[in-house]
Parts: sequence; C-alpha cells; structure tokens
Amino acid sequence: MDQVLKEKLGRAQTIVLMGHVRPDGDCVGSVLALYLYLKKNEPSKNVTVCLEKPLEKFKYLSGFSEIVSDADAVQHPDLAIALDVSDKGRLGGFTALFDRAADQLNIDHHITNPHFAATTICDPSASSTCELLYTLLDAERIDAEIAAALYTGIVTDSGVFKYSSTSPRTMNIAAELIAKGIPFGEIIDGSFYRKTYVQNKIMGLALLNAVENADGTVIYAIISAEEQARMGTVHADLDGISEQLRLTVGVKCAVLCSEMEPGSWKLSLRSLEPIDVAAIAMMYGGGGNVRAAGCTIVGKRPEEIMEEVVRAAEAQMHV
Repeated sequence: MDQVLKEKLGRAQTIVLMGHVRPDGDCVGSVLALYLYLKKNEPSKNVTVCLEKPLEKFKYLSGFSEIVSDADAVQHPDLAIALDVSDKGRLGGFTALFDRAADQLNIDHHITNPHFAATTICDPSASSTCELLYTLLDAERIDAEIAAALYTGIVTDSGVFKYSSTSPRTMNIAAELIAKGIPFGEIIDGSFYRKTYVQNKIMGLALLNAVENADGTVIYAIISAEEQARMGTVHADLDGISEQLRLTVGVKCAVLCSEMEPGSWKLSLRSLEPIDVAAIAMMYGGGGNVRAAGCTIVGKRPEEIMEEVVRAAEAQMHV
C-alpha cells in the first residue's frame, strides 16, 4: 500500500469516504472500491461512504446499498478521503463534513486540481481515479468485488479505453482486474452503453437540436429545463450525450449545454486534439480533464454562452 495512504489510515479509526456531486462511474467506482477494500482488509475501522445518490445503473456494485446520502451521518471523522474530487466546491453538501474531519486526503486525477485537502495524491497522467487508486492498494488484497468497482471507473473515464488518457499502464491494470474474475463485458454495457427508453429519447432530441460552427469542428446542443420536463427526464439522463456529439465526423469539440434550474446552465465538454476543454471549463470556474470537462454558468443566456465557448475552442485550433 502507498505509504502516505497507509499512514493516514493507520492514525484513523473513523473514516468517511466521499466523492463529487452528481457522481459518475469513476467517482462511484473509486469510493466503493476503497470502501470494500477497507471493509475486507481493515475490519476494525469504522468506514462510511457519504455520496449523493448515484445512478441506479451502478447498483450492480457491491456496497451500493450502503451508500449514505446524509451529510450528518458522521459528525467528526478522524479522516475524510475525497475521491475523484477536482476541487472543494465539487463536494457539494458534504463540504462541511470534509472540513470537520481531523485529517483530510484527496485522491484524484484531474489536471485542474488545486490541492485543497491537507494531503493530495493526484496523477493527471492516470486515465481515472480508479486507475490511480489501484496503484495505491496492495494488488494481492483486491478481490473480485473490489476489482469490479475499479474496472467500472477505468472503463467510464477512459471512454472504454479510447480516450487519449488511456496508456499501457491503463490496459495492464484492466487486464489484472479482469484476471480477478469480473464480468467485464456486462460492466462495460451496464456502466457505459446501456440506456433507458427515456434516455434515448432525450439524446435524440439533443441530436436534433445540435448546431455546428462554420467549419464543422465544434458542435453543441442546448437542452432546456422545459424540454427535460416534457420528456420526463432528470438531469442524470443526459449522461453520454456530449460524448455522442463528439463522435460526429470532423468534430474536435462537443458541448452539451443543459439547464439545471432557471438561469443555471451546465456545460459538459468533450474534445479531440488539439482542444483542451479543461481550459475552457476553467474560464467559468469549472474544471476536469483535457478531453472531458464541465462547469456551471449562471446569469447568461445559453446562446451567449455557446458563442463564447465556440470562440474559445476555435481560438485553440488557430494558435
């Protein structure tokens, strides 16, 4: 086990694990992987997972039903570990709990991470926080349940091994996890590809609404709260739309601009070289990875937002 993580755990009896708001596969996978690892290998520790309710598609993961969404579930933990959290604001309603902890650790892979915790382990070269977490744990102490959680995070954040963050190390780790006997095909389908009827309908609407810039290198879609309500969707149902837009021939940058509440718009950005969408997201106080990033913008019309984003993407291509 990594020495820093080992020392932190050694001094703590009450531990809380947490992730970012609207947890994705890498967030859920890394939090549950560490939770299952500690339950198996450190049974004397009192460990709680505090996380916003994740998507039901991740319920195949062991420990899913033990996730606690109450920020007051743990009052003053000895150690708070934030996984896949790129900045403190992304902790949402669990920020105060993180601050109350006697000690803090952040394990993350986002290049925009400002090292907000008492101790940060961050590797932007990793495809995912789950890939990084695997390197911190003792491989021989990882069982199939832990491996399934880690594989989920690697698969979702690497785009099923097609994003540029995928490295030989990523593939070697994935192979070692598969060797634990996990149903890797079902994990890929369940965590990345499978959609509900409603999710397919809202994706279809987004594709119909899509707009390209003059040379077809940037594409975006705007989905209002009214449209989401008409379709009977929740915001989580928009997962995967920006990635589908990115697959359009000739596109270097794809953006989904979706209304979360009146006047509040969430951007989900995906890109190919040479576009750094993390840099664009940081213009609005967001962050993420070079090829996948996000932010929330309040007080601007969506058309105005997209004009700015398109200009920023075009500027990167003409440097």
